[in-house]
Amino acid sequence: MLPIGISISSPNRKRETRRVDGVVKIFDAYVPLRTLLLAVSETMLVFCAMVAAVFLRFGVDAELTLSYQQGFLKVAIVCALLIMSLYYFDLYDSLVLSNPREVLSRLIVVLGVVCLLTAFLYYIFPPLQLGRGIFMIGMVLVGISLTASRELFFALNRSSRFADSTILLGDGPLARSLAAEITPRHELGMRLVGYIGMSSHAAPGLNGLPLLGKPEDLGTLIAEKHIKRIIVALQDRRSTMPVRELLALRLKGFQVQDGGSLLERISGKIEVDQLHPSWLIFSSGFRLQPSVLLVQRLMAIVVSLVLLLAVLPLVPIIALLIKLTSRGPVFYRQKRVGKNGSVFYCYKFRTMRADAEADTGPTWASDSDPRITPVGRFLRVARLDEIPQLWNVFRGDMNFVGPRPERPEFDASLKQGIPYYYLRQIVRPGITGWAQINCGYGASLEQSKEKMRYDLYYIKNMSLALDLLIVFQTVKTVLFGRGAR
Repeated sequence: MLPIGISISSPNRKRETRRVDGVVKIFDAYVPLRTLLLAVSETMLVFCAMVAAVFLRFGVDAELTLSYQQGFLKVAIVCALLIMSLYYFDLYDSLVLSNPREVLSRLIVVLGVVCLLTAFLYYIFPPLQLGRGIFMIGMVLVGISLTASRELFFALNRSSRFADSTILLGDGPLARSLAAEITPRHELGMRLVGYIGMSSHAAPGLNGLPLLGKPEDLGTLIAEKHIKRIIVALQDRRSTMPVRELLALRLKGFQVQDGGSLLERISGKIEVDQLHPSWLIFSSGFRLQPSVLLVQRLMAIVVSLVLLLAVLPLVPIIALLIKLTSRGPVFYRQKRVGKNGSVFYCYKFRTMRADAEADTGPTWASDSDPRITPVGRFLRVARLDEIPQLWNVFRGDMNFVGPRPERPEFDASLKQGIPYYYLRQIVRPGITGWAQINCGYGASLEQSKEKMRYDLYYIKNMSLALDLLIVFQTVKTVLFGRGAR
């Protein structure tokens, strides 16, 4: 046991920072700090590149174009289109950021898309054009700038010099989940060097990480491995957590973090298998503010009514396509479980054969479900089959954002197989949700449990800002046909 007053030299004490886990909270969702800095720096680079193009084209007369011909506004529009395109092509996504070749190929696509978008925009609104030759010069400079910035990002992001040496304290499911999340994501600024086993029969490896020792070896390992961060990933802390050692390290300036809270921030989900009732009660969040719920409902009524009127011309076209390609009704209604366990009818355009469940009974749909008609598959990919659900939103059965409503036939078994499943029914279900944009629809108990992890995060952090972020992300999901089922 380490006494509280033991002297351990803190690594780079002068370099100590207030950053706790390499992420920042934006719109009630957590974003890696390095990714945010990359986006901000590239916004500035794109803006400067387009302004430089104006000076290269007009020389001393560039100030006239920028100041008196709304040049800065025109540059800002191009800049916004570029950053939006980078986001929509996942160039700030952790999986893509780890693959330099994929990043460079997508950058080329983005530049092409932006050229097409601006050409269309200039055709509709000619006064927005920057001027003769400026746009093409700017695109060349932007391409060079973005390529250079990404190469620099790769070099800095993968350097161990700019990452905290980190160990996991624990060898259970939580530790495994953390190892799987942190190891491939260099942008988090953590480099896992191994883990400390808590049991005498601890496995010799954890997701490829080496076993470094036991809790009593913590002080020695800190010095030998130059550890700067300890992540506590224990199932039962009351009898196993080395409190005195961790407190001593914390007082000496080392980062000591709770594994469950860290996993929530870096993954956007909450591990339901490791939850304790006390955590649900005392943790921040899980406050359903009446003002937020009221604004949500008012917005749902107004927006659903406007959208119903806007999509009304599409209804007869979709109905005709369904009727011409398969037998059966145009609309399909299905019982779903809503807020507080109430059952309502959810309406959709029919996308399967009329007798889809005649022989099998209620079953989950799969990506290659043979019961789906060709027109139905298109409707699902484009999310047009969910247009009738706007009526459910207007009536109050659903919101635009929330956990997807489950069928009563599956609800009982899911409540038995997934801890705290009932919590997803304390809010209105939604057409889209945090789980839909992160993992799609569930077609098995394990997939439903994964959805529950994201749904619980949404309920814990529920806000209008998070709703707007989900809607924004849903647009990308629809455009690229992800998660449709």
